[in-house]
Amino acid sequence: MAITRRGLMLVLSSPSGAGKTTISRRLLEAEHDLVMSVSATTRPRRPGEVDGQDYYFVDPTAFSLMVNRGELLEHAKVFGNYYGTPRRPVEDALAAGRDVLFDIDWQGTQQLQDSAHGDLVSVFILPPSTRELERRLRSRAQDSAEVVASRMAKAADEISHYPEYQYIILNDDLERSTTAVRAILAAERLKRERQVGLPDFVKGLREGSAG
Repeated sequence: MAITRRGLMLVLSSPSGAGKTTISRRLLEAEHDLVMSVSATTRPRRPGEVDGQDYYFVDPTAFSLMVNRGELLEHAKVFGNYYGTPRRPVEDALAAGRDVLFDIDWQGTQQLQDSAHGDLVSVFILPPSTRELERRLRSRAQDSAEVVASRMAKAADEISHYPEYQYIILNDDLERSTTAVRAILAAERLKRERQVGLPDFVKGLREGSAG
């Protein structure tokens, strides 16, 4: 007899280049009950990106309507574009006992903290050094020198928000960092309040009917 549980929202935040996207990819490969939250965004689609899989690509007018209708759990403006998390898919996943992974910044995390505190598990990823952060950004070869400079300028402000997170991971080793996040996820899944089927299971144990 399994103990049913409610899913959780696992938030990973970091400055660009600190490794959260790679860690997220590894988590999704290893954790079968974990699904990625797909954000809506007004930014242009990049080569190879698929609408509805990488992002929901919408124009600014459609995004504003989603905000006004209360269809987003959180939203924020990042590097001149808007991003937000559609509410319905996340709520359906949590109710079904599946965990949802978020790759969002501190602004979005604050909004989730206000609206879904009990479901939230927040992790901030720190780079080992500023020099290493810049090296990673340049090695990706996805952005122009101007964009890299902009991301580096914003990194100090993003890092200053680390006290708002429950867990902090220094990503100086990708394998170790991924293992640490998986350990956090395993522990949070076992919290008593998330195991919504626990009272019935314990009742069955006491009555000799469980198992």
